[in-house]
Amino acid sequence: MREAVLEFRDVSFSYSGKKPILDQFHLTVHDREFVTIIGASGSGKSTLFRLITGLEQEEAGTIRLNGEAVQSRHGRTGYMPQQDLLMPWRTVLQNAAVPLELAGMKKKEAVEKMTPLLTEFGLSGTEHKYPSELSGGMRQRVSFLRSILTGSNILLLDEPFSALDAITRLSMQEWLLDQWEKREKTILFITHDVNEALFLSDRIFVFQDTPVQSLQEVVVPLERPRTLRAMNDPAVLEMKDRLIDQLRGRGTVR
Repeated sequence: MREAVLEFRDVSFSYSGKKPILDQFHLTVHDREFVTIIGASGSGKSTLFRLITGLEQEEAGTIRLNGEAVQSRHGRTGYMPQQDLLMPWRTVLQNAAVPLELAGMKKKEAVEKMTPLLTEFGLSGTEHKYPSELSGGMRQRVSFLRSILTGSNILLLDEPFSALDAITRLSMQEWLLDQWEKREKTILFITHDVNEALFLSDRIFVFQDTPVQSLQEVVVPLERPRTLRAMNDPAVLEMKDRLIDQLRGRGTVR
């Protein structure tokens, strides 16, 4: 078993003392896993990310990153939001360099570090373009590169492909798997798309009624590496139906 890189131990949380979102919640994610979280809107998925990044603080319990329980978790994970949040007045190179600038790296050194990565990410030739000149998929590549450049082994991706058209989205899913396998990161991914969750993940966690104590776990029955053709596997199709029924409140996943 790989070591745990993210742990929630008996964590409780509510917004301003209102109805609890988490109640003595526990969760463990291991090194180099790809874990997806699904659930209805408002079930607490994004709250989980806000706690991991330190934007919110747990009321009780402990959150451990790479074995450490620290009060300040800001900057200890890479985060890729639904909207790319690229600064329109900065070029691709300047946008990608933000984590390196925050770490105090000099401009020349940052450019040297990023130049080969731009090629690897399919962004060669876009260095001096502005976000408005890029397609949606290219903008998300820049956003993902920025999260990689934080240097963290844990990446949090919050519905990063939801605004893309269907063909671009499939292409980005395949590209993301290639990057994850190459860079040996741990990824937590939020989506509403059951197909996306099944294609990408080692495990899927399902948010149900709040307050949440634990998430229902689903192990995806697919070997790696994967192709989209694997989604036609009968076991995957059956699991897809069960997950959809569960999200609609009509059943549980076994």
